[in-house]
Amino acid sequence: MSVVRPSEQMRNLGVVQQGAPVLAEVARRFDLPAEREAAERAVDGLFASMERISRVHTFAKGMGIAAPQIGIGRAAAVVQPTEQGAGAIVLLNPRVTDVSDDTDEQYEGCLSFFDVRGMVPRPLRITVETTTVEGATVTAVYEQGLARLVAHEIDHLDGLLYVSRMRPGVEPLPVEEYRQTGRTWAYEQ
Repeated sequence: MSVVRPSEQMRNLGVVQQGAPVLAEVARRFDLPAEREAAERAVDGLFASMERISRVHTFAKGMGIAAPQIGIGRAAAVVQPTEQGAGAIVLLNPRVTDVSDDTDEQYEGCLSFFDVRGMVPRPLRITVETTTVEGATVTAVYEQGLARLVAHEIDHLDGLLYVSRMRPGVEPLPVEEYRQTGRTWAYEQ
């Protein structure tokens, strides 16, 4: 019996894999509220993908997915925090407007190349401006793991994969050697 690689499992669940042109392109912003229906369709597609993926993999660190990862080149992403009862964060036309000077470096994974994990430096706090489907601008501040998840998804909308954020000389670790599956990111209290 052959073992299905994590990346192949994600491909089978409809996640676009590394090398696909849509992952390297800057996602097109929505003109809201004029494109409300298109934005809602994209978000619905993201939630449906998250549901399929969560049936086969547990995400102790939270989970996010961006529209380009399901083949839609539009500026939409969804992040599901790990906190019990925390609702999903919908990011439409997100833009990072501020980052903290304080950073840390932790492992990240990506549904679009799920066979490896990489050590990625990220700010511990980011401020993000998004647009609602009604066209209003909303600003939110995310910290620690949630900042990491949100920044990772915004990178997808900018055509970037986390490997482009890794320090020079640092290589991704094969998932077989990764020892933090099932654990949340650790932060100093």
